[in-house]
Amino acid sequence: MSYPRRDVLKLAGAAALTGLMQPVFAKQKPLRVLILGGTGFIGPHFVEVLSSAGHRISLFNRGKRDPAVKPGIEYLVGDRNGPIDALKGHDWDVVIDDSGYKPKQVRLSGELLKGHVQHYVFVSSISVYADFKTPGMDEDAKLATLDDPTTETVDDKSYGGLKVLCEKAVQEMYGAHCTIIRPTYIAGPGDHTDRFTYWPWRVAKGGEMLAPGTPNDPFQFIDVRDLADFMKLCVEKRIAGVYNTCNTPRSVTMGSLLDTSKKVTGANPTITWATPKFLVDNEIYGDKAQGNYLPIWAPTDGDEAGSQLVSNARAVKKGLKFRSLETTIADTLAWANARPPEKNEKLKAGLSPEQEKALLAKLHA
Repeated sequence: MSYPRRDVLKLAGAAALTGLMQPVFAKQKPLRVLILGGTGFIGPHFVEVLSSAGHRISLFNRGKRDPAVKPGIEYLVGDRNGPIDALKGHDWDVVIDDSGYKPKQVRLSGELLKGHVQHYVFVSSISVYADFKTPGMDEDAKLATLDDPTTETVDDKSYGGLKVLCEKAVQEMYGAHCTIIRPTYIAGPGDHTDRFTYWPWRVAKGGEMLAPGTPNDPFQFIDVRDLADFMKLCVEKRIAGVYNTCNTPRSVTMGSLLDTSKKVTGANPTITWATPKFLVDNEIYGDKAQGNYLPIWAPTDGDEAGSQLVSNARAVKKGLKFRSLETTIADTLAWANARPPEKNEKLKAGLSPEQEKALLAKLHA
């Protein structure tokens, strides 16, 4: 609920002013939040946004790559696979699970925490969907299944199905007191996968650049800071349900991504567009892709037609917001350029200079 400024001024002399204004500007009560993980790429952003809001944070992880020690953060050392004794004897308002990949892990911690946390937030993935043939799919779309639901191996084939089983475990244990977050590709400062980073980084280098598909192809991702802000809303308001977290379909295209990267970097590469058939035939997209590949993009028809057009309407209705594409690009590049030079000599995603040069020659021939 909010009031236009002129209406607030009109109310200022009224005896009811205090009663009306108090709930509008009430300060959020500090919450006790447990994060199962809290390291790596997304965890530190959750820690930052929640601790900055005054919430008391506890991190449970193996202690192998904790972020810099921050005043007021409680560190509990343990392993999702056991032992988890460090979680005993504590109570929290909300738990965020951003490190659950197997249902056995989730059940182990979830059962122990029952009665000691009021709400469970599980970070899943849009990989839980059975397929991406249909554009505009929402949270009610058919989910993936595993040929062997007892598998403990996490790989490209089992990842989505295992996340489905993790979601079900949380929902069975916590019922209406849980939130399932399904992010798409996550971008922004700290993204060690380089999947988003590759595109503005490559634009910045100039020259002739190979790009997939057409300028109008949709490009869907979520800035990690926007994800963290939505997580904060879920924590503070106990928002229950299942939510796809991604930018609005067609709000970003391959063309707008590259053009905005040009604007941010000041570079002006020549963009040469390659057809999906060319990419598949040369094994830089599709089942036969080897080594480096062109990340995030997908063809606009066929089995992946809906992978870049997932509906975010449910999350937007609950308060998911987005910073500008320029901001994500600029901040991602600033982070990438500040890391050790060897990290940028060979990114984990995208084409190597030699590979791209050979492909461009082949394309022109």
